[in-house]
Amino acid sequence: MSSKSKVAVVIASADSIHQDIARVCDLGGAAQALPIDSPVILKDNITWHKPFLSANTTPWQLEGAVKWLQDNQRAMLAVHNDTVVTDPHEGLVNLKLQPVYDKYDIEQFFVNDPASVRWHKWRPQAETPWLDKVYPEGAEFPEMFHDKSVLHLPTVKTH
Repeated sequence: MSSKSKVAVVIASADSIHQDIARVCDLGGAAQALPIDSPVILKDNITWHKPFLSANTTPWQLEGAVKWLQDNQRAMLAVHNDTVVTDPHEGLVNLKLQPVYDKYDIEQFFVNDPASVRWHKWRPQAETPWLDKVYPEGAEFPEMFHDKSVLHLPTVKTH
């Protein structure tokens, strides 16, 4: 895997959106970046649980990513979070993401729900440029993130 970030841009159309998403995953090196032997966490972006296409993951983005992951033999699960303005349960329905998760039988977890996700404190094992200074007592992370990659789905934001 290259140590530099890789950006891929394709011209997409409604008629070929899933193929376009697969192409951008291939051009961007997703197969090399996402280990085949560990699950991939799908992190959709529900900025607001109301349908604003540029601020939220769309169903076609999610389904395109899911299809690519399946075609490339990657196991997957989904993680959602609350914010001060977002209810992920409402957003999954309003933004038409829940039918995609249901169609592909993807297990979902909600990081703000202690019954869904356990958190634990983590400390760097070596000195870091800032992390150990900002969080001298350690930072908390969801336990389920260990040994997994995260595919964070895109949005276009202006803030």
